[in-house]
Amino acid sequence: MSQIEIFLKELEQEAVTSRKMLERVPMDKADWKPHEKSMTLGRLSNHVAELPGWIEMALTTNELDFQNNQYEPQVNKTNEDLMRYFETTLEKGRAALAVARESELGKNWTLRNGEEIYSTSTKAEVIRMSLNQIVHHRAQLGVFLRLLDIPIPGSYGPSADEMEFSQS
Repeated sequence: MSQIEIFLKELEQEAVTSRKMLERVPMDKADWKPHEKSMTLGRLSNHVAELPGWIEMALTTNELDFQNNQYEPQVNKTNEDLMRYFETTLEKGRAALAVARESELGKNWTLRNGEEIYSTSTKAEVIRMSLNQIVHHRAQLGVFLRLLDIPIPGSYGPSADEMEFSQS
């Protein structure tokens, strides 16, 4: 199995869990956050939804320069809009991987702000980081939902909300 096929498989597997999690986000609580340093629920859920699109960015560009590319996060007001956005970014990630060549994965990709370089990694490493970010921020989203008393879907097996526990 090629590295691109591995990335595609992982993207599809993580999309299933991300979709289940995002479907439960109550956008009427979009401004809620558990701590002053935390993102809001709306910002965090939009971030989870945008992350599959980072794969396309890694494959079709050589860098992201914040000085020349002002980052404006997507704002979704309804859960339907959030889900549509997720499906759009997921399709972009899939499509970019579908036409990618293995030889491109070893090329460098840089994250910078003008002259200040934050990191330089291979495109494969940036794709891996993007997939890791999906899992990382989705886990944060699960904590947010738990604190709001919203049942959590299972990720790699059933969640406590999906299981019946018997008392011994």
